[in-house]
Amino acid sequence: MDIEGGVAIVTGSSSGVGAACAAQLAEKGCNVVINYASNENGALATAAACHAYGVETVVVKADVSEDTECRALAAAALDKWGRIDALVNNAGTTKFCAHEDLEGLDKQDFLDIYAVNTVGAYQMVRAVTPAMKRAGMGSIVNVASIAGVTGVGSSIAYAASKGAMVTMTLSLARSLGSEIRVNAVCPGFIQGEWLRQGLGDEVYDNMLSGLKQTAPLGQTATADSVSNAILYFITGADIVTGETLMLDGGMHLSGAPLGRR
Repeated sequence: MDIEGGVAIVTGSSSGVGAACAAQLAEKGCNVVINYASNENGALATAAACHAYGVETVVVKADVSEDTECRALAAAALDKWGRIDALVNNAGTTKFCAHEDLEGLDKQDFLDIYAVNTVGAYQMVRAVTPAMKRAGMGSIVNVASIAGVTGVGSSIAYAASKGAMVTMTLSLARSLGSEIRVNAVCPGFIQGEWLRQGLGDEVYDNMLSGLKQTAPLGQTATADSVSNAILYFITGADIVTGETLMLDGGMHLSGAPLGRR
């Protein structure tokens, strides 16, 4: 897909992978709907980074767990540009809880995490599908996690939600073809403040060091490397749908403990 002059919605794009993805799309000449739930300053900074490439943006506060707000995101793109070419379902949440601590999660934790990570992504797909089908083409990329494939990660609830997202990607790819391609990326440990804040400095640094020593490629993901993979699915994989790409430096090959997204 040639994204120059097109329109993409990137959920959770005030920081991290979402912000990097918005900027990379803008560099390719794509207009971007930038979404945030609470970090308005970060969203405005992302918009400024996109504007530097000469594209237009719309900044929209929206909680993807709410269907009306998902539809408002789609409407913002259509009101501004009359089209939606790509959707990146990046918004996500978790609760950091050791997997052996079964009392550390309750029903509401699961519901809150699923509401954003799984249901929110589904609602966004539903919101953009009519416009993409009218255009006869579209690309959707779900940002899942290695946790959804291997059962590791920040909590069991998080891993389960991302596993559901991977399965949902397959279902949507079948049902939305031939007009819309749906793929997923599954990052492992992503370097950045999201994990550092969740894990604490000491655990974060130790885990990063350990993964760099044991991963077959000797490296872990960054926001930019994950965004590169997302852009591949949007702009360089016109014959690919229903695929899940693991981005973990090869750690899944050894069965060793993987980092948390």
